[in-house]
Amino acid sequence: MPKKAIPKEIQQEAVGIIEEFNRSHFRGRTDSVAYFAETKGNFLYLKRHEFGKISPVARLTYTGDMKEWEFAIFKWTREQYDPDEWFFPGSSLFDGTIEGALKAGLEAYPV
Repeated sequence: MPKKAIPKEIQQEAVGIIEEFNRSHFRGRTDSVAYFAETKGNFLYLKRHEFGKISPVARLTYTGDMKEWEFAIFKWTREQYDPDEWFFPGSSLFDGTIEGALKAGLEAYPV
């Protein structure tokens, strides 16, 4: 059975959260460094533009609650998302929210 897509209004809210995070954490550098999201099914993929390059950071799974996303960090050693990996810098920053995932990703993969 296919998983439901993230509702459009949730996608729009996610974009707003990401844009606010970019403004507050990458002041004056959003043209060279910024997070963005891509969605597919119930997944929201957090990626980052970094000086002309796109890097995957994490995958969030929508559970129906904006404060209870499931998290999977991107592991460069295997080039895949790993929901079971919780021993990385910043793992304690993920609190189920998109902002928590952004903070964890920034700590795991600093700019």
